[in-house]
Amino acid sequence: MRDALSNAARKVLAVAILLAAAYVLFKVVLGFVTAIAWIAVVVLAVVGVIWAIRTL
Repeated sequence: MRDALSNAARKVLAVAILLAAAYVLFKVVLGFVTAIAWIAVVVLAVVGVIWAIRTL
């Protein structure tokens, strides 16, 4: 009985660690994608300003 309880507790701990690692990885990937999107927005804004100045 004690071995089964210990085994179950280890599995619960392993699942909790996996969930925490997945959450951290998701946040890192989401931050990376957001950073790339902001860089693209800034580049498009600069290109738009340059185009507008040349057009005027």
